[in-house]
Amino acid sequence: MKKLANGMYRILGEGAFEYLAKAQSLEREGKKVLHFEIGQPDFPTPQHIKESAYEAIESNFTGYVSATGILELKQAVQDEIELSRGFRPSIEQILILPGAKPGIFFTMLSLVNQGEEIIYPDPGFPTYGSVVKYIGAGDVPITLKEENEFRLNPSDIEEKITPKTKLIILNSPQNPTGSVMTKEEIEKIAEIAEENDIFVFSDEIYSKMLYESTFHTPSVRDEAKDRTVILDGFSKSYSMTGWRLGYVVGPEEIIEKMGTLMINSLSCTTSFVQKAGITALKGTQEPLREMMKAFLERRNAIVKGLNEIPNFTCLSPQGAFYAFPNITNTGMNSREIADHILYKAGVCCLPGSAFGPGGEGYLRFSYATSIANISQAVAQIKESFG
Repeated sequence: MKKLANGMYRILGEGAFEYLAKAQSLEREGKKVLHFEIGQPDFPTPQHIKESAYEAIESNFTGYVSATGILELKQAVQDEIELSRGFRPSIEQILILPGAKPGIFFTMLSLVNQGEEIIYPDPGFPTYGSVVKYIGAGDVPITLKEENEFRLNPSDIEEKITPKTKLIILNSPQNPTGSVMTKEEIEKIAEIAEENDIFVFSDEIYSKMLYESTFHTPSVRDEAKDRTVILDGFSKSYSMTGWRLGYVVGPEEIIEKMGTLMINSLSCTTSFVQKAGITALKGTQEPLREMMKAFLERRNAIVKGLNEIPNFTCLSPQGAFYAFPNITNTGMNSREIADHILYKAGVCCLPGSAFGPGGEGYLRFSYATSIANISQAVAQIKESFG
């Protein structure tokens, strides 16, 4: 077989699916596994959202639509951005996507040339580093430090900026650590980007999933008209992971080019799914509030439980639904601990190193599961070290 394109040897997978496959293999052998690896809410899609999709299908709204998204959903996104971020983007600043991940790809493809540098958080969502490597950009990860509660430090970014720096990636609330950046940190990074003429990509997929903290966005500085692109979607907040629906808001010229990428790669986002998105944004938000009440209770339970395991220490996450305990005192690395917990305790979590070198010495637990499962998992992990 002839050699593949060079980029195919640089692009990476996700550790979550690797460990899910390991867990499923054990389950096929008849063993019970408690799942904490996948970042997916365990709540069903709210009924009123599902019904709007049924109605769209029944009315035969099942054909091609505009590559950039249907007007009604873009208008709903305008209302959402105005309510949650404090400015109203133009219709031309909005692109509807089949999930959030295409927004990561399209932004980097639209803005960054081979050899130009991208700054991004480490540990961080694996797709960032994977796409950076795929497009041949300069790889500039910034280590998130536990002493700063895993928040991206503006001074660390400033130290890494070179004439080749083209893009800074932010993610707050953050995966995998659950950290939430302060208003001052966000504003400082936006200021640094402006002073150095650098684009900012702000992944805000967990913007509605907060506990004691407040959400802040760098887009308020330029209202996403000049250098900021924001990414959000429906998977997490509305339990719509399989629906594949997201959006980006950014400068009109960039969004236009991303629309061209949509035409050439995906044609359009599924028509009736977009109708469900309108209902998600404009309908009752009570299911989201109830889900976050449950996640708060679960967060408190898992943080308390993890801190009771010998040689584990865990900060309390301020957003999303991930706990990120420090396991360096166990004397094992992240993969060794994750494998031990899976095979000895029957609990599937992820090694922190699956999110980049900065995640070594940590584990990620997605607490999108019941309090009973959390209690049982903690007990089984404790027992496995006995």
